[in-house]
Amino acid sequence: MADPATITMAAKAAATALTDERVRKTIGWTIGLILSPVILIIVLVCSLLSGTSDHNNTAVGLCFDGGVISGNVPEGYRGYIEDMRNSFTLLDGTIASVNSDMEDGESLDSVRVKAIFYSLFFGADSPSRLQHRQFVDSFVTYEERSRTVTVTDADGNETTEEETYIVAVPIRELPVVYENISSSMGIAITHESQINATEIYYRVLYGRTAPTYGHEFDEWSNSLPLSSAPFIGADGFCSPLGENWRSMVTSEFGYRKDPFTGKSAGHSGIDLGAPKGTSIRAALPGTVYVVRYTTSGYGYHVMVDHGGGFVTLYAHCSKILVSEGQTVDAGSIIAEVGSTGRSTGNHLHFEVRISGEKQNPRSYLP
Repeated sequence: MADPATITMAAKAAATALTDERVRKTIGWTIGLILSPVILIIVLVCSLLSGTSDHNNTAVGLCFDGGVISGNVPEGYRGYIEDMRNSFTLLDGTIASVNSDMEDGESLDSVRVKAIFYSLFFGADSPSRLQHRQFVDSFVTYEERSRTVTVTDADGNETTEEETYIVAVPIRELPVVYENISSSMGIAITHESQINATEIYYRVLYGRTAPTYGHEFDEWSNSLPLSSAPFIGADGFCSPLGENWRSMVTSEFGYRKDPFTGKSAGHSGIDLGAPKGTSIRAALPGTVYVVRYTTSGYGYHVMVDHGGGFVTLYAHCSKILVSEGQTVDAGSIIAEVGSTGRSTGNHLHFEVRISGEKQNPRSYLP
């Protein structure tokens, strides 16, 4: 190892050299030329293996839709895509087998199953060797049922008797599904993986990232299935930011001057200004049916289905504390105030929608 005096002299020489602009530029270009292949590989790897909502469209498309894998893709990552394709073939067969054990026309959402599998195992060591039946079984429960059957004996006499059989029933609550996967597969499932799975799911269904604002978002969200449960009424309506919500209003429902364009435009909800991190509560009991983490439009947002076509939306959150399929009570903390997406400051954008039609939240807030 060099002695301290030598190290000191080298450091001084380097410092002197770097005071010369031409030397600095030469060193910079040299480092760039040396590292550029490495940087390109890192960018490709990150785009292929990203666990964020900006997951690479090409990798997702190649796995879900097939197609020719570009020769520019490194061999190792070509292997990841091919192995995921093999896994999807195995999953399709397993899903078909489980669906055959269902009744009343029910079946598993194969895109949802594969989106979650992709999010958890893309880039893993040989996911096609995993226990695919074990994974798919995490999406169902098995019930024992009975039925009356007619039995004919050797003499042609018919009698009836009861027999029991097993039926697969789909699990609608994603938190339960994730708990099952974690337990059966012996893995820890991160919040980021769940976010990624949701974005992949919508991207595969709609061929692109699902809209996050405006008329396209309305059309998209109105097309999502809601529960068949009846609306229990708005008597227990809870203010998402507490009883002092009136003093927090920064923008009303209806037409206003758009803060970004300066032009008059419709405002589909009510804005409630509050510090970042302020707890956001569900207005009514219901089921969370949309959780999105986006950097545009509504930003981090949650939609809750309250039955009878009655829906509430909570947008621009800094943090979301619930998952799709989770049931919540009126007053349950579901998120925190933030300024994500199309926002000029920390606030909650709160909407009430009935059968897709936006209503003035003031008509319901206590």
